[in-house]
Formats: sequence, structure tokens, C-alpha cells
Amino acid sequence: MKKVLIVEDHADIRRLIRMTLELDDHEIHEAADAAAGLEAARRLLPDVVLLDVMLPGGMDGLAVCRALRADPALRRTAIVMLSALGSGSDRENGLEAGADAYLVKPFSPLNLIETIDSLVKS
Repeated sequence: MKKVLIVEDHADIRRLIRMTLELDDHEIHEAADAAAGLEAARRLLPDVVLLDVMLPGGMDGLAVCRALRADPALRRTAIVMLSALGSGSDRENGLEAGADAYLVKPFSPLNLIETIDSLVKS
């Protein structure tokens, strides 16, 4: 069972992602902002973090991604950036921050599952 942490400020999007992942074998956790996401990641040590780029508060998803990559306990955690920002430079910024994949909203549920499966082997 893959342990997934969803860090997304919009409850509706978290719910849709949860519903998508519940079709497969996933242990799902959620956080609504950067600070809660970092705390949850450090506590849970998830297999994958689904991370929104635009988060409320002092940190955006890119900063969270860099913080996760800097933590030795989380270096092997797969990170998938989720964003409405889809330009080439936006994708490049996400990958440079340490993301393993970058999906532009709206993305297909199948694409999300395939991305997670390609990054995290059961």
C-alpha cells in the first residue's frame, strides 16, 4: 500500500484526488497548507507527496519541495507538483526545486495514478 500525502489548499481538489486514489490501494493523508504539509511529511514519511504549487501562507509549494529534498529522511519520497501554472518555465521551476513530476491542473485521474505508479513501486 502506497502512503500518499496530499498538500493542497482547496478542499474540493483534495476530495477529488482522494476519490481518485481510493480506487487503488493507497493510504491517504491530507494537509491544507505548507506548514501542515511539512509537519505531516516529517511525521508520516510518505511514499509520495502530491504538492500544490500555490499555497497560502509564507511558503509556496516550491519552497516546500526544496525543504522536503533537504531533509535526509524524505530524500527518497517522490514529489509530484500539481499546478494551474503550466508554462515551460513553471514546469522547469518545479523540477529544479526537486519535483519528480509536474502535472498541470486539470489533470486526468488516470494520469495521476499512472504518474504515482511510475514513481513508487509497490
